[in-house]
Amino acid sequence: MIKNIIFDFGDVFINLDKQVIYREMEKFGVTTDLTPEIMTLNDTYEVGGISSDDFIENLGQVYPQAKPEEITQIWNSMLLDFPDDRLKFIEALAEEGNYRLFLLSNTNALHIPHVEKIMGGEKFLRFKSSFEKFYLSHEINLRKPNAEIYEFVLNENGLKAEETFFIDDTKENTLAAENLGIRCWNLQVGKEDVTQLKSKL
Repeated sequence: MIKNIIFDFGDVFINLDKQVIYREMEKFGVTTDLTPEIMTLNDTYEVGGISSDDFIENLGQVYPQAKPEEITQIWNSMLLDFPDDRLKFIEALAEEGNYRLFLLSNTNALHIPHVEKIMGGEKFLRFKSSFEKFYLSHEINLRKPNAEIYEFVLNENGLKAEETFFIDDTKENTLAAENLGIRCWNLQVGKEDVTQLKSKL
């Protein structure tokens, strides 16, 4: 019996454009994919291993033609809209009180203030208040798909894996959770919507 539900954030609640960085960086003469070094830099940033200033400075060395404010704008431009029906859905689910609700997101210190700007402070607070705990990778120094992040959430809240359901749009993340005995829904972006959750439980 499912008692706990853990939600991803990006492309589950807020829509993303994950390819925008590639397109935007082409304007600065960069036509290659993100290198392993940049991916490692991003991963380090997502677990709070470096500051926003250091992150932007490091990217500036890769994209010397881009100003720091342009790098910030490009990195935040992947964040799109947050549909109202998803906010109403999670608020209604919280109001029912049938499940313990948690958010678990790989994110960074640049993205969260931008999310608040997109949603507006009042809506963001309504969203955040729908969850018992709001786990952001850069605040807890852990990121998906590492097993430690799921174990952290389970242990800190006394959750049993077999009573827990996890929704994420990234297959790698749901596979890692399934290996711990957590039931999962690998949400197919554009084909499925988090508001269909009850049909998946």
